[in-house]
Amino acid sequence: MICRLSDDPYLFPNPIYGEEDGLIAVGGDLSPERLITAYSLGIFPWYGFRENEEILWWCPMDRFVIFPKEIHISHSMRQLIKKGTYEVTVNKAFEDVIRGCSQADERYHQRGAWLGDDMMEAYKKLHDLHVCASIEVWDKTDLDEQGNARLVGGLYGVNLDNNFFGESMFSLVPSASKLALIYLAQLLEDTGGIIDCQFETDHLKTMGGRHIPYSEYMRYLNPEK
Repeated sequence: MICRLSDDPYLFPNPIYGEEDGLIAVGGDLSPERLITAYSLGIFPWYGFRENEEILWWCPMDRFVIFPKEIHISHSMRQLIKKGTYEVTVNKAFEDVIRGCSQADERYHQRGAWLGDDMMEAYKKLHDLHVCASIEVWDKTDLDEQGNARLVGGLYGVNLDNNFFGESMFSLVPSASKLALIYLAQLLEDTGGIIDCQFETDHLKTMGGRHIPYSEYMRYLNPEK
């Protein structure tokens, strides 16, 4: 059953009563209060901003996640890391990363594009509150006129407690987003949390992603309960 959200940003329906595909609610806004409440329940906004006038909220009961200690690093990725061509940083260029995620591969202009101006502004506000972070990948062999390395990939997402809710990633060179994900997993390896991938992709599956039920997923979001 799909519910319409009220004006109360802290109130969401119980996700277990949502649709089979994970859709649980429509409406509301993208205020920091509502987004933080949503993510703490495993709920996230996702909608084509050209096709939908209202925000759609999702919470699949079958969750696709990566446990940081299970991140798969292939032989070719180990060689690439050892080569030292790329530098990886945290929160050095959040706005550039979210813009890169929106525009890479002409995503912004495609039907179903979801990372529009409203969404980008909402996550920037979360970043200002230190609950949204970016991982950047820089090519140290490709310098601009000021001698700065070029941004060639990265990812961003919401970070609450020990968990990271991945929102989007992009690569302008092969394997840049993989480097960002590996770096993120290594940062989180000792926290006991998870990386929420939201939906399964072949790319993330090869990196160690697997499915867990919502009940197990929520134990990582609320370990004291």
